[in-house]
Amino acid sequence: MKIVFMGTPEFAVPILEALNEKYEVCLAVSQPNRVKKKGVLLDTPVASKAKELGIELFQPEKISSDYQKILDMNADMLVTAAYGQYIPSKILNKFKKCINVHGSLLPLHRGGAPIQRCLINGDKKTGVTIMEMTKKLDAGRMYSFKEYEILPEDNNTLLFEKLSIIGRDLLMDSIEDIYNNVNLGIPQDEALASYSPNIAPEEEEIKLNNKAIDIVNRIRGLSYDPGAYLNVNGIKLKIFKANIVEGDSNLLPGTVICTKKKIVLKTLDKAIELLEVLMPGKKIMSGRDFSNGQKIFIEGTIIGSEN
Repeated sequence: MKIVFMGTPEFAVPILEALNEKYEVCLAVSQPNRVKKKGVLLDTPVASKAKELGIELFQPEKISSDYQKILDMNADMLVTAAYGQYIPSKILNKFKKCINVHGSLLPLHRGGAPIQRCLINGDKKTGVTIMEMTKKLDAGRMYSFKEYEILPEDNNTLLFEKLSIIGRDLLMDSIEDIYNNVNLGIPQDEALASYSPNIAPEEEEIKLNNKAIDIVNRIRGLSYDPGAYLNVNGIKLKIFKANIVEGDSNLLPGTVICTKKKIVLKTLDKAIELLEVLMPGKKIMSGRDFSNGQKIFIEGTIIGSEN
């Protein structure tokens, strides 16, 4: 079987590796390199892995207008996993089968940020669905799925890693039957569909006038990339981990409750203790270590009183 693979982040790398071990992956398509380090553009994870494996690489700026190379491969199947651009019908119609490894239990969390938003929403479970690619976003037939119970310690980074492996194994168990029309899939229930769009920059900011559970879930859903942050007097303090603790109900949201050996901040209903933080230009620190010598939190003051 000759396959064109499309993916961009780390989530897609184990899937590309598994496909390459068993089939002929003739082309890997990834988003253009956009992250710079010391002035040099870094390869996307899929671009880096494709080069390592000796797979031809294609990184068009806009797949909607620059796709002839994909068509010219004359491949049998298109497999995608977190590619990051809408794939037009002119591409989908070229293949016998087009399937996607999607990081949710469809029809829940269609869209570009299913893993982040299941955590932000406080979902108790998630999973992976192997699905047919169609013109409508994430609305194709479902070939197989596997559930995963979300653990209290799971954050965005951990969940991406876990669901990537689940997705890899689920795909490899399903792909032959899908290709040979043994597994025809089942339609999604449109009445149950929900959408999880990409995270907007303004969603990264923590607002302390929200409930503690919602704040902690947001932190989990964005850790470690891109990371949620508190705006403290113009300083963007990234918060990667926090716990819910009791807080005086008479205090206003944003009140700095404690700075001795820990940082505790009042929320709308309770309070949160900062367990893992990152100051701009510094290394990640525990909340306890950060509290020793920090000068941006002062007990009794209110953070973000303009919220």
